[in-house]
Amino acid sequence: METILIVDDTPENLMILSEILKPFYTVKVANNGLKALNLIAAGHIPDIILLDVMMPEISGYEVCKKLKNDPLTRNIPIIFVTALSECKDEAEGLSLGAVDYITKPVNASIVLARIKTQVSLIQYQRNLEQKLAERTEEIVLTRMEVIRQLGRAAEYKDNETGTHILRMSAFTKIIAQKIGLDNVRAELIFLSAPMHDIGKIGTPDYILRKEGALSAEEWKIVKEHPLQGAEIIGNHQSALLQTARVVALTHHEKFDGTGYPYGIKGFNIPLAGRIVAIADVFDALTSKRPYKEPWSVERAVAYLTSERGKHFDPELVDAFLECMEEITTIMAQFKDAPQKAFDALHVKR
Repeated sequence: METILIVDDTPENLMILSEILKPFYTVKVANNGLKALNLIAAGHIPDIILLDVMMPEISGYEVCKKLKNDPLTRNIPIIFVTALSECKDEAEGLSLGAVDYITKPVNASIVLARIKTQVSLIQYQRNLEQKLAERTEEIVLTRMEVIRQLGRAAEYKDNETGTHILRMSAFTKIIAQKIGLDNVRAELIFLSAPMHDIGKIGTPDYILRKEGALSAEEWKIVKEHPLQGAEIIGNHQSALLQTARVVALTHHEKFDGTGYPYGIKGFNIPLAGRIVAIADVFDALTSKRPYKEPWSVERAVAYLTSERGKHFDPELVDAFLECMEEITTIMAQFKDAPQKAFDALHVKR
């Protein structure tokens, strides 16, 4: 059953639309745009969004812009439901990427008909994507291998064995599935995660391999690698490469806004970046590095817990910790046959 998110600041409107849709769909509600964005950022991604325009703090138009700028949410059909009835209002909504525009007061039969049309398109698109995926598996595997090897190039430069990117990528998929992302979105994050540190290709070896503390100037150079990674990946139509660019750019941002390169805070950090941050740090802590011995799992878990709401998204930390049995299993599997374990996770649906 498809999930419909209704976003409106008027309780009566939420009730009316909910009563119309509940017999046929799973319904979620948010009484303002920020709550809707936070709900989606937390991984509760709907199939369709019914979005009011005139709301306090952030308008429906702004909500739509934010969703359309994120590769993980840009394809969610958005239908504006509003009292604004001028042609220019409808034109503006459609220009932002909405698929339809319904004026208030709503008519139940019209709402259901418009939703049914979008559901049919969603189902058609999913069937098409499934057939395309079946026919292009070799292309997908080739692309995955290229991305993985580029990621390994960065890790080798950083005095790593290359297994770091395999483990942390596996962790990202576990988190993504735990918070309820569908297979397509979970796979996008999983396959793009190996590119998170691709920007280190542009960082001098003497800094990456230094065993002592970095100087202020050296640390400044290191902090440039997210920007360099985004530049290396570039801008592409491919959802995979778009996600890889987001991951490279934002995996060092922190939930409290003290990260880099931009100091983005909270749910303004893209979901993919927040997920990769946890997976990357946990594996780094539990791995041997030139400057440290590996931490125990228990010590690393304690660190993640202490950084809830500071370095990391607290809800994602909780999701990760709920999967520790699966995480430790993955760690054991990657010690013996890392490539086999990684490929097995890729084909797991």
